[in-house]
Amino acid sequence: MGIGRFIVAAALALGLAVPAAQAQPYPAKPIRLIVGFAPGGSTDIAARQLARKLAEGLGQQVVVDNRPGAASNIAAQEVARAPADGYTLLYMTSTLAVNESLYPKLPFNVLTDFVAVSPVVELPCVLSTHPSLPARSVKDLIALARAQPGKISYASAGSGSATHLATELFATMAGVDLMHVPYKGAAPAMADFLGGHVKVMFVCQVSSVRDGEKTGRLVPLAASSSQRIAGLPELPTVAEAGLAGFEATVWNGILAPAGTPREIVNRLNAAVAQAVKDQAPLMLSNGESPMFATPEQFGAFLKAEVGRWAAVVRRSGARPE
Repeated sequence: MGIGRFIVAAALALGLAVPAAQAQPYPAKPIRLIVGFAPGGSTDIAARQLARKLAEGLGQQVVVDNRPGAASNIAAQEVARAPADGYTLLYMTSTLAVNESLYPKLPFNVLTDFVAVSPVVELPCVLSTHPSLPARSVKDLIALARAQPGKISYASAGSGSATHLATELFATMAGVDLMHVPYKGAAPAMADFLGGHVKVMFVCQVSSVRDGEKTGRLVPLAASSSQRIAGLPELPTVAEAGLAGFEATVWNGILAPAGTPREIVNRLNAAVAQAVKDQAPLMLSNGESPMFATPEQFGAFLKAEVGRWAAVVRRSGARPE
């Protein structure tokens, strides 16, 4: 008999009240899944889809709580300070791996103040232009940007976001200067991009690319991934289109506060894996790649990504605004 069970049994034998949290297995109450981006964006949609599946698997409600701002740092700080009991989780994106080097001083450390639970999905982005910009290929865009340094605007989901750093990486590798216009989330950025207020954007939702191309509101140039997107097989990668070595994808995962008991982390990892498996057909049809890993494997992946993007930040000179 484990020490926890022994304490409960002894308390019952003595006629003492046992707190419900001790008597009930995890999870015994709703779980809060904090998202660091605005409602309606691709991250929020993905988090809500996962939350529904997690609720089915865990037998408890999983409530999505949007806390946008500071490139998801506000949400991350809240989770880092939350009790390590498995009832407050962070739906993170690769942005958080970038923030460790992008921001000179953070109130948390992504590698020490959290425990990795599970990856969820990898999402390739599509370098796109507004039809009003006379660029119909990656080479066109590079040539135009070189002719108009600092004048072609691009939208991002916020300073330090994946879309920001992907474009900075592109600009650095292409040797061009683009004007950054940050937004508080992907949804408002996409709205202004489709409206023509900004001219370039890495769109990280294949369905939005398809819809935008169909309605003539955007022109897809190339995929940010190392391989072509299954849902857009005719679209070349940025590397194929002329910028060799370019790769920048968005990935999502789940973190919990450091100190969360291993049995809870393992329970969540299994639940997330099943939820991702259930959603895999939809993910693949959207050009996304389901991700599976143990907590240890995901932790190693996160550490490697922090190092990889630190090199990108140094090379690009990107800074939060």
